[in-house]
Parts: sequence; C-alpha cells; structure tokens
Amino acid sequence: MKTKLEIPVEVYTTPHPVTAREDNSIDDMKALMQQHHVRHLPIVSAGKVVGIVSDRDLRMAAALNLNEKNLIKAADLMTLEVATFHCATPLQKVALEMAEKKIGSVLVNDDKGELLGIFTVTDALHALIKIMRGEK
Repeated sequence: MKTKLEIPVEVYTTPHPVTAREDNSIDDMKALMQQHHVRHLPIVSAGKVVGIVSDRDLRMAAALNLNEKNLIKAADLMTLEVATFHCATPLQKVALEMAEKKIGSVLVNDDKGELLGIFTVTDALHALIKIMRGEK
C-alpha cells in the first residue's frame, strides 16, 4: 500500500496556472499576481514555458526608478532554469528538492511535457495538513 507521501505531486498541484508573456511589464505582472492571488508567474512564449517570475523578483525591481522600471519586461526578470517535474513524480521527491534548493515553486508537466500546473510551497503546506489529518 502506498503512503500518502508516495502519491503523485499532481494530486496537490494547482492546475492551469496564471501565466505571463516575455513582454509583460512589471506593472502588468503585479496586476496579474494581485488579481489572481498568486506569487509565481510562469512566462510563456509560443506556447512553451521559458522562465518564471516571482513576487520577490518584482519586489527587487521596485527599487528601480520609474524610467528604468518602465524598460524592464518579464524576459529581463525571469529565472530561466525552472524546476520542472512530471505529474507522476512522488510528492516526497518534489518537496525534498524544493526544501533542499529553497525553491518556492515548481512546474508540473503532463505526459506530453506540456504545462499541467504549478506546485508551490503553499500547495505543499496544504498537502501536509491533509496528510496529517489523514485526508485524501
């Protein structure tokens, strides 16, 4: 019998994440995050994820003056090396890597390698609570 930590990360993944484009401005991304109550935006170009921007990235950019800020786009801020896992990867493996590397979110792909969802630290906490309560 599988333990709850052996279940696929997909079970606790937030499906259909809000995404942004490489040419989105800082203000565009802030608005998306506020509107959808998220802290991570996968950046998509031609239907493929090319990076990710976090609220921390946007806070760092806030120190720029108005002229500089208006020149910065998602492509300038995004992290290019995005941690990505297959949807069937055990939750335990994903959580351990996130903790070891201090990663706030990872992308979860389906069998075709397409973006299925995003798994965040908040999702991990929700999973922990459900596991501790003995819920599915």
